[in-house]
Amino acid sequence: MPGDSQRAQELYRTAIVIDSTAPMAPVLFPSFSSPLTPDQLAGVYADSGVTAAGFTVGVDHFASIEQTIKLIAANRRYVRSRPDRLVMVERAADIRRAKAEGKLGVMFGFQGTNGLMGDLNLVEVYRRLGVGHMLLAYNEKNFVADGCHELTDAGLSRFGFNLIEEMNRVGMVVDVTHTGYRSSLDALAASNQPVIFSHSTPKAFVQHDRNITDDQIDACARTGGVVGLTGVGLFMDPNGGRDASAAKIVETIDYVVQRVGARHVGIGLDCMSDTDLMARILKASGSKYGSGNQYPADGFIAFQGPAALPEITERLLQRNYPESEVRGILGENFLRVYEQVWGG
Repeated sequence: MPGDSQRAQELYRTAIVIDSTAPMAPVLFPSFSSPLTPDQLAGVYADSGVTAAGFTVGVDHFASIEQTIKLIAANRRYVRSRPDRLVMVERAADIRRAKAEGKLGVMFGFQGTNGLMGDLNLVEVYRRLGVGHMLLAYNEKNFVADGCHELTDAGLSRFGFNLIEEMNRVGMVVDVTHTGYRSSLDALAASNQPVIFSHSTPKAFVQHDRNITDDQIDACARTGGVVGLTGVGLFMDPNGGRDASAAKIVETIDYVVQRVGARHVGIGLDCMSDTDLMARILKASGSKYGSGNQYPADGFIAFQGPAALPEITERLLQRNYPESEVRGILGENFLRVYEQVWGG
């Protein structure tokens, strides 16, 4: 990797940089544990020059309204108690404010819909608590959709179609990452607002159930949405899954750009800073990860973190991407979607 050019450094310094998916929240789920303190976790993103990161505050690993509300409340308190460093992102203007003030914007998202427990009335409640996007299913079937590792490939349920309508109404971004193929296409067709893949990789790189097909990418772009490319080696590298380099991420970015245009590309690294924790999750929740034959037996997965974003910037410029497109990929494309769905 060549040294960062002054041009790349200046572009990155002034850009709005959004990582749509930080898979853990500063305050963790009760069933998970990590050696990283909340401040250390937030610092990983702030120290890398990220303007806003989307932290996960709801997962399909458990179905509990009480536990979900408590987790959101704990993370809101964490963010609100650090106004010198953090901004609670509830609308797009908060991301711009975080950039202007040199702070980290903290966005909330759900990886799955089990926190609703089948109650559409909770969508607006969660939105008012700061949940800006929600993916429909996490690998397995739920009330709403099939997951990408499910034995079946059914479309959205009736409840799922009603959920899309309600998310559109209250201004919550529909996310079809981890969602089954037919269910994702149903959601992409049903939504009257842009739909995102917050953290995905094209199946052209690895034939993994978690990866997405060209027609899913095309359908996302038709909604005005954005595909956030991951930094997960397992999904990018067909030769053992160990290559989670910035160069490899840029290859995946370029693939989607060449297919649907730079306007529909963003960053969703999905970085687990604690790889041992990821291995424990795989072991404890094996049914959520298909038959297990698409994941390493030892549980080790290579992740790339936000510290690689300046190098990604440099490499995009070396590929002669216009600065405006690089700024879009780094964050302005996701910000455009947030502005449309959440409001300014």
